[in-house]
Amino acid sequence: MKILVTGGTGYIGSHTVVELQKKGFEVVIVDNLSNSSIDVLDCISKITGEKPLFEKFDLTDSERTAEFFKLHNDINAIIHFAAYKAVGESVEFPLKYYRNNLVSLFNILQGMIDNEISDLVFSSSCTVYGQPEVLPVSENSPILKAASPYGNTKQISEEIITDTAKSANIRSILLRYFNPIGAHESALIGELPIGVPGNLIPYMTQTAIGKRDFLRVWGSDYDTPDGTAIRDYIHVVDLAKAHVIAVERMASRKSDKQVEAFNLGTGNGFSVMEVIHSFEHSTGVKLKYKIMNRRPGDIVKVWADTSFANTELGWKAEKTLDEMTLSAWKWEKALAEKK
Repeated sequence: MKILVTGGTGYIGSHTVVELQKKGFEVVIVDNLSNSSIDVLDCISKITGEKPLFEKFDLTDSERTAEFFKLHNDINAIIHFAAYKAVGESVEFPLKYYRNNLVSLFNILQGMIDNEISDLVFSSSCTVYGQPEVLPVSENSPILKAASPYGNTKQISEEIITDTAKSANIRSILLRYFNPIGAHESALIGELPIGVPGNLIPYMTQTAIGKRDFLRVWGSDYDTPDGTAIRDYIHVVDLAKAHVIAVERMASRKSDKQVEAFNLGTGNGFSVMEVIHSFEHSTGVKLKYKIMNRRPGDIVKVWADTSFANTELGWKAEKTLDEMTLSAWKWEKALAEKK
C-alpha cells in the first residue's frame, strides 16, 4: 500500500513515517517545510533503511495539490498531519490558522474525491473538547466551545470530514491526540520547532541544554493541586503506532462506520510541575523556571478516557512519563552534538 503523509517531515509525521515503513508501507511525504527540516528525510532513512518519496509544496495551493494527485494516482490512503498547531499563536493570528488548516483540508478532500481515494486518517486534537466539564474525556463527551482558534480549526475540520463522508465514498478515522512528547529511541528524530518553542517539552530541553535562560511556566493559579495546568502526555512513538493501526483498520474494513473518532492518550493527567519534576528525576538535570501569567487559549486540565481506543482500535500507550522526558533529553543532547 502507498500512503500519503502530509506534514511528514514534522514531529509526529516523521515518527509515523518510520512506523509505516517498518510495517512495509510505501510512503510519499508532502510538506512545505514551514516548521521542519529536509534533513529529517535522511534521518528517517538511517532508521528504516529506506528514504521516503518527498514533494515540497503548500497544500493550500489547490492547483499544485491537484497536480500532485494526478502524478501519484496510486495512493491507497492519506494521513493528514499538515497544519499549524500553536495555541497561543492561533489566538494572535486566527486568520493564519483558519486559512492554512482548513484550506489544506479542502484540497486534500477534493483530491480524494477526484482520484477515488477512500481512506483518511485525520490528525485531530483533544482541544475539540474545549474545557471539559467531566474528566476523563471520552469520545462521547460533548464538543464544547473551543478555547482557541487552533482548537476551533480541529472542530471544524472534523465537521467537514464527517459531512463530506456522507456525500462521497470517503471513510475517516479521527485521532484526537492529547499531548505528544518525547523522541525516537535512536535520537535521530524528535521535536524540533523552528524559532521559540510553543510546547512545553522542547522549551524545557532547550532550557536544560542552555539555549534558553529559563522555562516559562504559564500560570500557577489554576484549579489544580499545584496550580499549574494538567495534560495527558503521550510518547510520540506510541502515538505514531496508532496511525499505522488506523490505516490497517480501514484497509481491512474492520468497521462499517464511515467516520470514527478515538482518543489517543495514556489516561493519566500530569501537571506542568509534575513534568518538570519527572524531567529532573529522569535526567538528573535541574531546571531553571519562572512562573508567568496564564497564556490565552490554554485550558485548565484535560486527560483521556482511552478505553475505546484500547478495546476497539486495539492500541494502548506503553511509555511512562519518565521514559518520555528522558527520550526528549537524549534527543536534545544529540542535536547539540551535531553542532
